[in-house]
Amino acid sequence: MHVAYGDAPALRGVSLRVGPGELVSVVGPNGAGKTTLVNAILRLLPIRQGTVRLGGEDVTSADARAMRLRGVALIPEGRRLFATMSVEENLEMGCYPPSARRYRDEGIARVYAMFPRLKERYRQQAGTLSGGEQQMVAIGRAMMARPRLLLIDEPSLGLAPAIVEQVFETIRAIHADGLSILLIEQNAARALAIAARGYVLEDGRVVAEGPARALMAEPQIRAAYLGEGDAADPREGGER
Repeated sequence: MHVAYGDAPALRGVSLRVGPGELVSVVGPNGAGKTTLVNAILRLLPIRQGTVRLGGEDVTSADARAMRLRGVALIPEGRRLFATMSVEENLEMGCYPPSARRYRDEGIARVYAMFPRLKERYRQQAGTLSGGEQQMVAIGRAMMARPRLLLIDEPSLGLAPAIVEQVFETIRAIHADGLSILLIEQNAARALAIAARGYVLEDGRVVAEGPARALMAEPQIRAAYLGEGDAADPREGGER
């Protein structure tokens, strides 16, 4: 796909694929076009050239609402919760698709089982939670939609390393249930460590792609995005 802001190109011929039940990571520096990619997939931005397909269906002409109804959910960068609403009210906002509303109670129970801390704070205003707790709410809200494809945009942003570890373990557990996930993340070591395949985005272009382990072994990618310490063990060290 090609996407531009006015006359300024943002994505230049980007092609990628997420297979059924697959976890794919897109990594790259700030300004590479990662969030633009997510917004274009969700049809929040117009595509100048190219197509978006979901389950083989061409959905390029669909709008954001139609994409949500087709089972695409987003955990956005910065979480974007309704700050004055309670934890549970925020979770209920995830039951947007009619197909998910009938499973409201089941969804709430699943989220609280995943994040017991949220059950303890279900009446608390979301804006008063810690950053890690807010990310739990954002993940739970997306899961309430019972998605077929989950887009996750920069989940480690602004979180302490210990909380980042918990967030990525949660993503791994969600994927283990068979959910297709496209993970957008600047922390390449952590993102590639849990993915089957990966893409490296730079200046709006895909400059490398392949199995995650192969990408992590590439000297240029190790030098640019991982560092020797992170490449050896992505669980060690702080965020990059």
